Amino acid sequence: MDIATILPFAAMIAAIGAFAGVLAGLLGVGGGIVLVPAFYYAFAGLGYDSPQLMQICLATSLATIIVTSIRSVSSHHKKGAVEWPILKSFAPGIVIGAAFGVFVASSLRSDTLIMIFGSVGVLIGLYMAFGNAAWRLGSEMPKGVMRALVAPFIGFMSVLMGIGGGSFGVPTMTLYGVPIHRAVATAAGFGAIIAVPSVIGFLFADLPADITPPFTVGAVNVAAFLVVVSMTLITAPIGAKIAHAMDPKPLKRVFGGFLILVALNMLRKALMG
Repeated sequence: MDIATILPFAAMIAAIGAFAGVLAGLLGVGGGIVLVPAFYYAFAGLGYDSPQLMQICLATSLATIIVTSIRSVSSHHKKGAVEWPILKSFAPGIVIGAAFGVFVASSLRSDTLIMIFGSVGVLIGLYMAFGNAAWRLGSEMPKGVMRALVAPFIGFMSVLMGIGGGSFGVPTMTLYGVPIHRAVATAAGFGAIIAVPSVIGFLFADLPADITPPFTVGAVNVAAFLVVVSMTLITAPIGAKIAHAMDPKPLKRVFGGFLILVALNMLRKALMG
């Protein structure tokens, strides 16, 4: 890549990171739900479309989540909002699910991963747009066999989507009676538990050098990771300030609709080739 290609690429990734950071602070959603499709279109536009491209997008997104998740859970902990008993009891199952997710994602082609992302993305978008905070499945978090099923599922699906724990963790906790602000705070901790083992696994992915963008280690694009993390650390507090100044619920519905459109477009691409 020459400088004429690198500069627009860096500017595009910086804009993506800034947008993801604002959304994370404003809506309490992890940036991964935005980063994965954005990375996909950015890398494909630069000519790196390949059967392994989605692995690079998932791995790079998860790498950014390590930093943003740790920063977020630290901030929430200072406010006493993190439910540490839930975090600790779900952690082992989430790690197991995440490890299995890396194994499965590494063996799937981009088209299959796009289908998974698009299908689940539509469901997440529908929940964001039309979900009701009053919905309940129970009065306390799952224990025993149910927890042994739910925790690995959260880790597994989050890796296949390249996202942190928010998109699955927050609905799970609120459906079992955890107040929304405590669910968001605790799900931030899910993100690091998911991302750390999965990124370690993806760093050892053996991808052909001719199909990977520059500065890629294993399946993690280090350049995109550094640019996005730098931008999200700047813009996430801006999103949080906006959230405190206004009601984010209407925006959450709008973003849910936007996510549905993005997910449907990815499904269209996977189906039509």
